[in-house]
Amino acid sequence: MADIHSLRQALAVSPDNIPLLLMLGDAYLDQFSLDEARSSYEAVLRVDPANPYAKTHLVRLLDLEGRSSEAILRLEQVCREHPLFAPAWILRAKLSLNENRAKEAREFYERAISLDPVLKNEDLLKRIRQAGGQRTVGDESREPAPQRTGDRQANAYYDPEFEEDDFDDDPFDDGEIEIEFDQKPDVDFNRVGGMESVKEDIRMKILYPLENRELFEAYGKKAGGGVLLYGPPGCGKTLISRATACEINSKFLSVGLHQILDMWLGKSEEKLHEIFELARRHAPAVLFFDEVDALAADRKDMRSSAGRTLINQFLAELDSESSKNDGLLVLGATNAPWHLDSAFLRPGRFDRLVFVPPPDEPAREQIIRIMAEGKPVSGLDPAALAKKVKDFSGADIKAVFDQAIEGALAEAMKSGKIVPVTQKQLLAAAKNVKPSTRKWFESARNYALYANQSGFYDEILHYLGIGK
Repeated sequence: MADIHSLRQALAVSPDNIPLLLMLGDAYLDQFSLDEARSSYEAVLRVDPANPYAKTHLVRLLDLEGRSSEAILRLEQVCREHPLFAPAWILRAKLSLNENRAKEAREFYERAISLDPVLKNEDLLKRIRQAGGQRTVGDESREPAPQRTGDRQANAYYDPEFEEDDFDDDPFDDGEIEIEFDQKPDVDFNRVGGMESVKEDIRMKILYPLENRELFEAYGKKAGGGVLLYGPPGCGKTLISRATACEINSKFLSVGLHQILDMWLGKSEEKLHEIFELARRHAPAVLFFDEVDALAADRKDMRSSAGRTLINQFLAELDSESSKNDGLLVLGATNAPWHLDSAFLRPGRFDRLVFVPPPDEPAREQIIRIMAEGKPVSGLDPAALAKKVKDFSGADIKAVFDQAIEGALAEAMKSGKIVPVTQKQLLAAAKNVKPSTRKWFESARNYALYANQSGFYDEILHYLGIGK
């Protein structure tokens, strides 16, 4: 129950954190606390209605409760909506075997392991064979497909008529990590409103070294390194990371907490190492860790040695002698920098700290213009609206547009024709949306005033206009 208690404490701070909700659901499921597990997975779907992991585990709960027919119907829908999600296919194989449909079970099993070889289960395969689920003659001639995560992986088996060159641009075909590169991020710095100082920091850290490699090497500087982005939620930390990958024409690898943490001792460290190795093989690349404080928490706060071991592994990947990170930019984003272990802030690790504040008025105006593009907006005055959304994050401004669009859509459905979004509707929506950044600054202000011996939070004090 200690792990469940820790997860619940973390969720009290971040109630919509999907990786934490999934881990809590899994912990309850391991203890056969089905109602609590269901509540956790349903909470995930309220935040991300299409999440295949939560949907698949809700099917498992139905089966455990003896509602197998309903479970099979729901699982069929999951497989239609997410044909590349291998865990759904392996569960479908198990349910089909329980229904004495061994041939179908074999087909679903083969499809699952063709998508993700990690899911091989010799015990399950043996039971399928014993029930009569043998490959047909035609099946024997087909080899399981290499693991693919792109949209082209539509079939369960490899077609020998396709040459390997057809997949030259495939972002991932090595290793066992369920993670993929974004080959071509579609957002560059021009599509990121404001944040000019942040952009210049990133240019100096990665863009200029790549463009002037020999010049930087003369000064002992290498392309790559670590940058920690911190600030209020919704202010564009993830967006600027994707834009960075686009600017350097590199691959972008976003890593979630659920893709690293594992219940087996040593497995989390192994996954983390494999992720770094994958990124190194595809350099130049941007490796992005969202909510990095969950992986790099202060070791003094750790009760178990497992958490400390994972942190030590992370530190080793960032700057050990055996880690060759040339051309690899490691970006970490956090809303709570005060929870990070101080060892991560040493030179060679996250040695460049970038404060990402809420957008100023010109930046808000630019964000408004970008959000209005491609939408039926009439009479828009970006400058006037920007004045009314002081302290709003980019996510808050998006919420203003979403509310205004919902109002216009309601009218459009009644009239049967497109009704434009007006400046009046946007201003009305701006009154209803409260800036989410103020609560963050309430906490940040206390840390900046009373826990700032190293000067870590000087930028926050400067932003708040508090002199030292």
